[in-house]
Amino acid sequence: MNKRLSTFGAGSLIPDEFKWDWITPLCLLVLSVMSVLFIRSAQAYGGGSYWKMQMLWCMIGFSIYGVVAWIDYHWWMKYAHLLYFAVVFGLLLVFAGPVIYGARRWIDLGLFKIQPSEIAKWSTMVLGASILSRSPVGDMRESIKGIMKVGACFGLPMFLIFLQPDLGSTLVFPPIAFSLLYVARMPAKFFLSTFVVFVVMLGVLGFDIYHYYLYKLENPQTSEAVVAYEDNSLLPLKDYQRKRILTFLAPEVEDPHGVGANWNRIQALIAVATGGFTGKGLGEGMQAKLGYLPTAVAHNDFIFAVIAEESGLIGGSLAVGAIMLIVFGCLRVAAKASDRFGAMLAVGVSVLLMTHVFINVGMTLGITPITGLPLPFLSYGGSFLIVCFLLLGMVQSVYRHRKDTL
Repeated sequence: MNKRLSTFGAGSLIPDEFKWDWITPLCLLVLSVMSVLFIRSAQAYGGGSYWKMQMLWCMIGFSIYGVVAWIDYHWWMKYAHLLYFAVVFGLLLVFAGPVIYGARRWIDLGLFKIQPSEIAKWSTMVLGASILSRSPVGDMRESIKGIMKVGACFGLPMFLIFLQPDLGSTLVFPPIAFSLLYVARMPAKFFLSTFVVFVVMLGVLGFDIYHYYLYKLENPQTSEAVVAYEDNSLLPLKDYQRKRILTFLAPEVEDPHGVGANWNRIQALIAVATGGFTGKGLGEGMQAKLGYLPTAVAHNDFIFAVIAEESGLIGGSLAVGAIMLIVFGCLRVAAKASDRFGAMLAVGVSVLLMTHVFINVGMTLGITPITGLPLPFLSYGGSFLIVCFLLLGMVQSVYRHRKDTL
């Protein structure tokens, strides 16, 4: 029998090329159109042309999505190590690159810049899934080798990204790692132990932030005072990272007048609150248009605030709903996957997207700290957008190459 024929239903044979999940590309089309329109609106105040570049990135993304969807996803397993170490090399190269907004996160290629941390999310996920799909799973003794390999796989890029510094991207890796370990059916003792460690680390972070608050009350905010605290701190966090956390936990303490670290959050909340049910209309939002929501963040980190102000609850729900349809589609593909590698890829992609959506929309609504994570398919940015298209192309490949049974 032709290997490219698969059984669908009672006795029907359909070629692999017709096995497509069409809901995902339709959602991507909707999100791409929304992205271009609202980025243009967000940049109207400063006269930016980022929307033109976003249109280009979307077209490139759809092309990559189509190509990757046609490739058998098992191909990525063969070259997972090469892809991983190539990206790690890129993460090392950024330290020789330009400092932008106080961080070294980009490699300047002249015509455009690439952000290796975004590509690292993809390559690390693929290698982690490859390792776990080949590792024995049983009790803790049998599983420990695979767990240690995955820990090293995720730990190296996390460390390099944290040094850039990019705390937001660093925090995306643990949920992906644990989702892969869960799909691989690691023993419950491992997750219980990890939860205890997480609680302890959360306590250490809380202790550090509390003492940072007390230190601020007793010392002026000079550069010498900041360096002195960082040198004696329990955690290797930068001063601005502690400010973001303290602004989230106690905004009345860190920025009581709302003109410092709390400014963007307040302006985003105003944008969302004044959008109402139907919004003010495309291009009619005041927060970005008048510059209250800074042009440096309106088109990327806080694009959801622009969407909510101009299209209201309807537009915001459409944006989040389209992403959630994609996420649920990934989980559905994971349930239909023919092997553990395919299931882990699909679940990993869904967790990555959900983490970005929760943190990005959450920081706009004031329920999560401001970390600078982009909103998938809506925020401006080539590296993350292309990676998201690539990831979903892999999930489509898992769907296309599944084995249907009667």
